[in-house]
Amino acid sequence: MDEKSSSSSSHHRLLLVLLMVLLFGVIMIQYVCPSKSECQMLHQLGSWFKDGGATGSRSRGNEIQDGLQRDPYIAEDGALVRFVPRFNFTKADLNRVVDFNIKGDDVIVFLHIQKTGGTTFGRHLVRNIQLERPCECHAGQKKCTCYRPGKKETWLFSRFSTGWSCGLHADWTELTSCVPSRMDSREVPENLPRNYYYITILRDPVSRYLSEWRHVQRGATWKASLHVCDGRSPTLSELPSCYSGDDWSGCSLQEFMDCPYNLANNRQTRMLADLSLVGCYNVSAMSEEERWAVLLESAKRNLRGMAFFGLTEYQRKTQYLFERTFNLEFIAPFTQLNGTRASSVEVPPETQHRILQLNRWDVELYEYARDLFLQRFQVARQQERRQARERRQQERRRLRGRLTTKQGRQLKPTETPRQPDRHSVVTEEQHKGKADGDSAESEMLLPEWWDLEENGTVEDYVDNVEQW
Repeated sequence: MDEKSSSSSSHHRLLLVLLMVLLFGVIMIQYVCPSKSECQMLHQLGSWFKDGGATGSRSRGNEIQDGLQRDPYIAEDGALVRFVPRFNFTKADLNRVVDFNIKGDDVIVFLHIQKTGGTTFGRHLVRNIQLERPCECHAGQKKCTCYRPGKKETWLFSRFSTGWSCGLHADWTELTSCVPSRMDSREVPENLPRNYYYITILRDPVSRYLSEWRHVQRGATWKASLHVCDGRSPTLSELPSCYSGDDWSGCSLQEFMDCPYNLANNRQTRMLADLSLVGCYNVSAMSEEERWAVLLESAKRNLRGMAFFGLTEYQRKTQYLFERTFNLEFIAPFTQLNGTRASSVEVPPETQHRILQLNRWDVELYEYARDLFLQRFQVARQQERRQARERRQQERRRLRGRLTTKQGRQLKPTETPRQPDRHSVVTEEQHKGKADGDSAESEMLLPEWWDLEENGTVEDYVDNVEQW
């Protein structure tokens, strides 16, 4: 009997030692690796032990963490943890909220750049927005009907609503000169001029370039693109072809990179710039360096002036900024998909360096766009928190006023208000009255069971009332 008890006690001591070692390890994780983005596996392990490995204490999955509501936007990619702004933008650049009137004449114009996830985003626009009158999409049809409430007029100019009305993957130069005339020919606006809100999606240049190569390798050509600039399409001498057959299917990555006329090079910069500034596709108008410098500055300027742009690498933030900009909400959340065809391509370091050189202007544009995008997101989140705080303060003032009125009604006409004791708190209105020289005092009497020393001030009491 004694042997059994001694064996049991030794087992208990062993378990106690192991538990203490685990707790010590959890504590050390916080000191050795405070940033969750740097030691994600360790923090996941630590959080498991802190929660006791139980799911019962989590009523909403991973939404509650360390007693606070977890921010899904930071959890998406951890970008804000490492983000340090590089560029200075004006308040107008960062505060992008437009007065989009879907019932009026306003139109959203989607500039769809190849291989940026624009097809997915375009489907979100026609199938995933909560609208009074949702777009009508039917199986087997490429286009949806997106009418305004009570009108047979479209509010969206995009591939999946109006089709390629200004040409296949029309760029900034084409859309800005084509969309107004096309829309006015289809529908006569009630108010002139009509408001056009341009939007687009950008992507990491290397990933986008590899994705376009794989798409061309499978037979894509985009030969139907018009490339209209200053009223005409480029001649064959201005825009030579990279292949002689019907398509360029089966081309190697080396062949794709070696073509000097390949429009995949710096595609995002070219499609967002005003090409008329450099003589359209006449490359003899100025040196290549000067030409691309002008195009880059034009693309940056147009990007800043757009109502909205998103980034493929930040799906949740893209959704958040679109919703906040246009005061529209999506039905289902966006999904971050990292397993694309481009990500499956194994590219040697020297090849990656070559791709970066071929797309140096897109690289600079993307860094600029990413900085602007994340700064806009930070500003929008700060404004959202401030507005939520102001709403809470207004609710507290409202509840405080209700409590004061209720206490006043409970006093009988023959009774005189008792002198304030330690449970009496001077209200915000009383402070204001004293400041204005008003001698009348208004006090809010807390219940007898509420102890100020133990439970806190009147605001804490109001917080508890809100939770009830």
